[in-house]
Amino acid sequence: MIRKLFLGLLLGSLALSFAARAETVEEGLPALQHGWAEAYYVTAAADKEKQFERLGARAAQLAAANPGRAEPLVWQAIILSSHAKFEGGLGALGKIKTARELLLQAEKIQPAVLDGSIYTSLGSLYAKAPGWPIAYGDRKKAAEYLQRALQINPNGIDPNYFYGDLLLEQGNRAEGEKYLRKALAAPPRPGREDADTGRRAEIAALLGK
Repeated sequence: MIRKLFLGLLLGSLALSFAARAETVEEGLPALQHGWAEAYYVTAAADKEKQFERLGARAAQLAAANPGRAEPLVWQAIILSSHAKFEGGLGALGKIKTARELLLQAEKIQPAVLDGSIYTSLGSLYAKAPGWPIAYGDRKKAAEYLQRALQINPNGIDPNYFYGDLLLEQGNRAEGEKYLRKALAAPPRPGREDADTGRRAEIAALLGK
């Protein structure tokens, strides 16, 4: 009887320890990536904010469980900036400010992590954020960050897409189209097929205009 009780307590303790074990970056990152692609490209507009809120909480938890790793910080920033895009208003301004801070924090840890995603994301934020005095938007700085991203990942779908989009907004149609077509021809990213499909649809729509 005592032996059975002891065994039960031991198994219960092991189960609790396993449940409480911090999720590693390698375990948690794919879920964030696929969750973002679903929330951004598939989820109905009315449900996007709730989905991004859940993803943001999970990203923050992964970052807290893995101090010193840049990847969760980058994805927490990406999720926050996407949440801001669909939320709008004053709440969005706070999110894009926090997203920038997280990216700068990640840069101090590992600047070229995730194929230059820090600079791609910073470039996108500076390109789309309102300018001073509302926020920190600055197209010149956006171009500098996106060019750094392209130095790290010259054939990547995201840096070419965001740089092409920025060039179009600046009135440079020929160069913008060149980068967009390069983005469209980018090699597929293993494990990121859902994001690639959604991004290519965005590129095709932009080229169609």
